[in-house]
Amino acid sequence: MGELASGHLAVRALRGAGVEHLFTLSGGHLFPLYDGCRHEGVRLVDTRHEQAAAFAAEGLAKLTRRPQVAALTAGPGVTNGMSAVATARFGGSPLLVIGGRAPAATWGTGSLQELDHVAFLAPLTKLAGTAADPAGVAVDVLDALRTAASPHRGPAFVDIPLDVVFAPADEATVPAWSHPAPEPVDTDALDRAATALAAAERPVLVAGTDVWLGGAGDALRALVETAAAPVLLNGMGRGLVPPDHPLAIARARRTALGEADLVVVAGTPLDFRLGFGRFGPARVVHLADSPEGLAGHVDLAAGVAGDLATALLGLADRIGGPTGDLAVARAAWAERLRDLERAARDAERDLLAADGDPIHPARVYGELRRALDPDAVVIGDGGDFVSYAGKYLDSRTPGCWLDPGPFGCLGTGMGYAVAARLARPQAQVCALLGDGAAGFGLMDADTLVRHGLPAVMVVGNNGVWALEKHPMEAIYDGWSVAADLQPGLRYDDVVRALGGAGETVTRAADLGPALARAFASGVPYLVNVLTDPAVAYPRSTVLA
Repeated sequence: MGELASGHLAVRALRGAGVEHLFTLSGGHLFPLYDGCRHEGVRLVDTRHEQAAAFAAEGLAKLTRRPQVAALTAGPGVTNGMSAVATARFGGSPLLVIGGRAPAATWGTGSLQELDHVAFLAPLTKLAGTAADPAGVAVDVLDALRTAASPHRGPAFVDIPLDVVFAPADEATVPAWSHPAPEPVDTDALDRAATALAAAERPVLVAGTDVWLGGAGDALRALVETAAAPVLLNGMGRGLVPPDHPLAIARARRTALGEADLVVVAGTPLDFRLGFGRFGPARVVHLADSPEGLAGHVDLAAGVAGDLATALLGLADRIGGPTGDLAVARAAWAERLRDLERAARDAERDLLAADGDPIHPARVYGELRRALDPDAVVIGDGGDFVSYAGKYLDSRTPGCWLDPGPFGCLGTGMGYAVAARLARPQAQVCALLGDGAAGFGLMDADTLVRHGLPAVMVVGNNGVWALEKHPMEAIYDGWSVAADLQPGLRYDDVVRALGGAGETVTRAADLGPALARAFASGVPYLVNVLTDPAVAYPRSTVLA
């Protein structure tokens, strides 16, 4: 074997681990990595802002359930990607960020973009370090990738000094990839969870992103059907049980969680999206893919750590199906929730078909329900406008829903659109953007155009920061500040100028034809919908 630049060998190690894409924005600190992509068969996808590169890698990690990589140049390149790292931290995404770094030989003398990234990335990542020895670069990068992919998944960071990334190292220093082993399941805790579930008359199951990432969808469905228990889905858990399944509950969640006697939460934290785990009279069982994921702020009936597929199947095996009076009670409970679900869906039909002027945001989703294929990848980037998406769009196929997750960062949408088109080349890709969120990254429509990645963008354009404006006016007697945007702004013109296409819609009747043109276009296409700024998403209907 011969010698190659250590950065090239890092890419060879990543390719051996199954990495097929490297997301970046051009930077001189990274040239040997780019050269490695050229020779090792890794597709290099360059964006217009590092946030888009990092969010594309983070989104692709969620869609593929494999660790993905962004390479960000030193200093501002790394700092521009920090929000994606934080999103990966809170969302459990297996993301590796490789950073450039000022030369080691001149460290401390004021080199261009000299910054100790490790000091501020360490609190957000599972691992953060500097690859200081050319012979160890490939090993350090692969160790970081494995750390990111190990439960509980999350971000890892390695930077490589400029004089190290160019330095030669022996090809023999590239290690072989080994997949992370799943966490063993705590069987004593699993027994306690099974005892609680076997006795419950009104159980509810909740499943989130880690069930998807852990490949535990079939195990979840087995438990749902064995226990005859209604199930609620959040994050990338959406679609793991289809919305027309008799035990799938979406609209009746308040009653389900407020009146259950046991709530079993799998693969998602007990955070603000689930009322911090306070579910009325219910006892709580929490299943997490690693011990650190178990809730520490809730008095749990049982906390089960370990591989989620093993844990869910273990619960199903231990409890068996309900019989006798218990079966009658569970059937009545499920039927009550189904009745509420049907009533809620019936009640929303008029709103989804609303024909007012200006356009009610719910009408956009009424049209999207007809336009989207069952396997469409739907991306939510925004606040008020995207809240309607979470309520009114059903996910029928697992792994087809991307939102900012519990960190709630705006600006994810364009990077996620890049990721979705790469991961699902034959599916519809639809990025739903509030007009505020569109301002964070719409320039990366150019990335979609340059790389031949068609996607549909739908902007709910009400000209305000609605999640802030309406509450502010309620608090301050009609006064608000820093909550207005330009009304009627032509975001479609931006995409057209960048080589894509688009149109503005001002009448509800024109929505359907506009969406049809967008999906048929085969190019990045933005549908700019002027929605009613006076309408606010009804926050009171959301479980805190």
